[in-house]
Amino acid sequence: MVVETDELQSKLEEKGELILAVSEFDDPLEMHLHDTEITDGTVRIQLTDGVLTFDTDEVVAVWHHTHSLADFGLED
Repeated sequence: MVVETDELQSKLEEKGELILAVSEFDDPLEMHLHDTEITDGTVRIQLTDGVLTFDTDEVVAVWHHTHSLADFGLED
């Protein structure tokens, strides 16, 4: 999967948050519109204790996750 910088930025702006699988990390990453900068093929996510930076060509999957009432034990 090849993710273009513009495509990733558009998806993030549309959804507000995305989950990414990145080849160099074992666990998926969550990025939000308010803490992520995507420029020139690079993603920078501002974390509470630093900045995580990786190239968009390392992204192997992108998806939007949602939550339900059941996720919080609030279903009828």
